[in-house]
Amino acid sequence: MSTHVICDFDGTITEEDNIIALMRRFAPPEWVELKDSVLNQTLSIREGVGQMFSLLPSNQQERYREFLQSTITLRAGFVEFLQETQSHGFRFDVVSGGMDFFVHPILEGHVAPEHIFCNHVDFSGETARVTWPHACDVHCLNDCGCCKPTIARQIVSPTDTLIVIGDSVTDFEIAKRADVVYARGQLISLCEAEGIRHVPFETFYDISAYMKGVNV
Repeated sequence: MSTHVICDFDGTITEEDNIIALMRRFAPPEWVELKDSVLNQTLSIREGVGQMFSLLPSNQQERYREFLQSTITLRAGFVEFLQETQSHGFRFDVVSGGMDFFVHPILEGHVAPEHIFCNHVDFSGETARVTWPHACDVHCLNDCGCCKPTIARQIVSPTDTLIVIGDSVTDFEIAKRADVVYARGQLISLCEAEGIRHVPFETFYDISAYMKGVNV
């Protein structure tokens, strides 16, 4: 039996949710209602995020990249936590509802591309179009977009100890099947409402300290 860590990107590895930051900077006001509908779960993640990106003109894609690469900040302790997972022999995968054009550049040198699962944005049309290479399988009916439970079924052995680290509604379904959940932000209240045991955190130093305390 081994330990497998599945970690979110936006608002977890990074200080801010980068899709929200991008929309706040470049999208027309319609994005706010879409975002709220996703967060209160009246609109699926795939529908809501897809519609938000369709508000962005494709001809501004370089500005989007430059903006995010200049503003994204990694959460304190992330690099050290990665080193600890490697020293323990844990497998570490980033499974993100974020987009490849900013997830991969930010994680370059930290996480190998084959351990990153995220969405793709096609800028060939008039507006941005999200494609969904990791859509829900037949066991998930939540229209996740990037379906974290589906990916877990593909890459996590049933005998592994599964650690999930996340911050929002996009991490909720996979948190339900995790052995250990480290939560911040909206994920804390979702876990509390569902009775899912979890460990709150603010930085990756918090996670490292807890893991040492329980001898993980």
